[in-house]
Amino acid sequence: MMTNLFSSFDPSTSFNLSLNWLSTFLGILFIPPMYWLIPSRYNYIWIKIILTLHQEFKILIGNNKIKGSTLMFISLFTMIVFNNFLGLFPYIFTSTSHLILTLSLALPLWLSFMLYGWINNTMHMFAHLVPQGTPPALMGFMVIIETISNLIRPGTLAVRLAANMIAGHLLMTLLGNTGSNLSFLMLSILLITQILLLILESAVAIIQSYVFAVLSTLYSSEIN
Repeated sequence: MMTNLFSSFDPSTSFNLSLNWLSTFLGILFIPPMYWLIPSRYNYIWIKIILTLHQEFKILIGNNKIKGSTLMFISLFTMIVFNNFLGLFPYIFTSTSHLILTLSLALPLWLSFMLYGWINNTMHMFAHLVPQGTPPALMGFMVIIETISNLIRPGTLAVRLAANMIAGHLLMTLLGNTGSNLSFLMLSILLITQILLLILESAVAIIQSYVFAVLSTLYSSEIN
């Protein structure tokens, strides 16, 4: 039963082609208005969001020698938030609700951070395995804990985003399937509940995008 329930979110189309994954690139359609001569309201709001994120990520990274480093995390936030919001529209596949995409984003980021840190800042990476103030008797134990916490970071990033996106969609699907068996009064309550859930999902779409980008920024700041 659970397999059939979650299979409703699988990208399946005719001709044995998963064309639903093309929804990942629908966010590109929002880019052309950014190049208008006269800025639109959407353009103005988005520039304010980008500048705010740039200031926050710049503080988190804490290394001003690497110019343009915040652009990578702003682009990551943009891609995820577009996909999260597009998934709230009917008949549009939510690619960020699958581990295939989220792990493809988290794993290369984490691997590149680790390789850069261990190659260029080896002593700093070794020192990071033992937090400051750790008693000598617990140093070996702390090294194991810190190593495990570093290894599971890409998994936690990927699972957090996918689980939060699919949880709300699953709840809305389950509530929507009961609509045909309800009375008019209960159906009205169900519609109000669905609208509130949709507002909540919109907030979750923004928050999860921000959390993914901020955690990636924090992981990159630890290697500098």
